[in-house]
Amino acid sequence: MSQPPRREKRQQQLEELCAATLRALSGERQVRYRGGRLEVQERYFPVRAPHLHPDPERDQGLAWRAVADSLALRLKHSDQALVSQVLPTQPIARLVFELLEQLRVESRVADCHPGVRRNLLQRFEQWSQQFLDSGQAEGHIGLLLFTLAQMSWILLCAGRAGEQTEMLIEAPRLSLLGHFGAAFGSLRRCRHDQAAFAGHALLIAAKAQELIAELLANDERKDSEVAEKAHRAFALLLDLDQDGEGDVSTSGAAQGNPRGSDNAFTYQVFSRDYDCERNAADLVRPEMLRELRLRLDRRLAGQGLNLPRLAKRLGALLATPRRDGWAFAQTDGQIDAGRLSRLIISPEQREIFRHERERPHSDCLVSLLIDNSGSMRNHIESVALLADAFSRALELAGARSEILGFTTGHWNGGSLLKRWRGMGQPANPGRLNALSHRVYKDAETSWRRARPNIAALLKSDLFREGIDGEALLWARQRLLQRDARRRILIVISDGCPMDSATHQANQQDILDLHLKQVTRQIEQEGNIELYALGVGLDLSPYYHHSLELDLSRSLDNAVFDEILRLLNGRH
Repeated sequence: MSQPPRREKRQQQLEELCAATLRALSGERQVRYRGGRLEVQERYFPVRAPHLHPDPERDQGLAWRAVADSLALRLKHSDQALVSQVLPTQPIARLVFELLEQLRVESRVADCHPGVRRNLLQRFEQWSQQFLDSGQAEGHIGLLLFTLAQMSWILLCAGRAGEQTEMLIEAPRLSLLGHFGAAFGSLRRCRHDQAAFAGHALLIAAKAQELIAELLANDERKDSEVAEKAHRAFALLLDLDQDGEGDVSTSGAAQGNPRGSDNAFTYQVFSRDYDCERNAADLVRPEMLRELRLRLDRRLAGQGLNLPRLAKRLGALLATPRRDGWAFAQTDGQIDAGRLSRLIISPEQREIFRHERERPHSDCLVSLLIDNSGSMRNHIESVALLADAFSRALELAGARSEILGFTTGHWNGGSLLKRWRGMGQPANPGRLNALSHRVYKDAETSWRRARPNIAALLKSDLFREGIDGEALLWARQRLLQRDARRRILIVISDGCPMDSATHQANQQDILDLHLKQVTRQIEQEGNIELYALGVGLDLSPYYHHSLELDLSRSLDNAVFDEILRLLNGRH
């Protein structure tokens, strides 16, 4: 019986469904939604409204469908260029303005879409309850923002707050109306006129910023403690650091060259000072390395893999004909001058020809590039087994192989992030973490000698984050430095590149764009065959030739048959 889909695969499927819904409802064809991040025409589209960030661990599929419905209405009914022009720079004011604009477009759901309306109402109710359960509404700041959110939702979307919420917000609602009642009362009347609505929303947002500033000014504790309190107070409203400051304008799209397109994209690196390439065995104690090798051998013995059969099929697949001397005494071919005298002695003699002999030869180098990011920990034992068996079969087939890995030097940027902050956090710094490339087996080392090193793959606590594009360039360079008639690069990964510090500090998703740029470059050059094995996920958005592996089942001969079909171009 097949295992249930893993959480990562389910999450990808949910987000793919969200993107499909967005395209269908908004009419915008170039939409991508991944990791809670929306891209339109390959450009980042900020999503700041608090209820549009479901928790993958807790929220069900209906929450994601509601988010897709809401974002589709935003794309359809909101002019983002106007939003960019008037968007406040102060964080609280920006949060309030974005929330009001999002609720405005949600209020415009058509009567012919009752299901969409129901989804939106249920999602906001769900988020409201999560906020209350978190205890964030117990503080003055959290209560003020929560009250404003509830007031706006009830006014614009005809929402119905529960009895607990009504009692909680009754007093602060009266106070807030005393500060901006006139502007607030005008919101629903002008919800079909974005410019007029924005004017009233800006007044409300500015007043909310002023009221919270007064609350903070009355706090007698240290500034750092006040900042921490303020962040906790609206943590469920919005993580203000996650989206950056970048917004979408329409000018680039109108010119046909949107900012963020990987065609005009230039990859930047903040610093290479801490990048390193290490022998993987040097990162593991010798005693532990022996234990890991025994563990891998035990797993291999229990799989029932037919390595001689795999090696034979690889030999047939990878081998190319090569001259190997002459075959004499043939009945056709080129005349062999040394045998012409035999015609005089025996005129009926016909074996006076020769032809060149060709034999298959595996002049091939295969590089396995394995993602060593933290999300691969759940799969790494099966991946290590696959790499070990595949490398051994390649050697039996007469081909050379190397096994490489890639991750980062730290979680969340480490020293480079601290240096960037010390420089005043300049915009768009580029890659903001150190590379850590690992060599588990190089092309010159036999499988038998590399056996202990390969087992270092099982030391998964060394896995951090993943920067795929530069790893591909590194593996490509290693392949080109070695003589081989055929060069093959196989990437084994479970998803897209991700480094938290880089993602948060740059306006564009530069790691994603760079990976696409690099894969296209390698495929166009043509001197290296590029394939990808997705561990539970589809990697076709990045690689032209890819295969999704289900490693939740046993790693049997059928898995290798699928890989061989991919390499043979028949998959």
